Amino acid sequence: MKRRHWIMFASLALTLVAVQQPALAQSGNAGGGEVQEDRRDLRQDRQDIREDRRDIHEDRRDLQGDRRDIRQDVQSGAGPGQLAQDRRDIRQDRQDLRKDHRDLRHDRQDRRGDRQDLRHDMAGRKGHSR
Repeated sequence: MKRRHWIMFASLALTLVAVQQPALAQSGNAGGGEVQEDRRDLRQDRQDIREDRRDIHEDRRDLQGDRRDIRQDVQSGAGPGQLAQDRRDIRQDRQDLRKDHRDLRHDRQDRRGDRQDLRHDMAGRKGHSR
């Protein structure tokens, strides 16, 4: 449930950033504000990466706990229904881990792109100051 809230929050944040960009361009602040915007994007990328790593760590703990549960259930002679539930939990944990790794990859790509944008905008700034 927590992951869904984080996904919704991240989507909302990205939407707000996307909506803000045309407003900056129309206000004439796009030329001088590009570097600030790139830095803001990089800060957000770093925050997203930290959250992704936190999610991965949490999901790994969940997976370890579910694996421990299924071992205990097998040893204690639990019924097929309980073992099936344990397997479903493990499958869900693995899916969550794959999704978290995908999110991390995506956020790292965003960070690379934002770094390139910052370098480009900084180089353009230096060229105009002469």
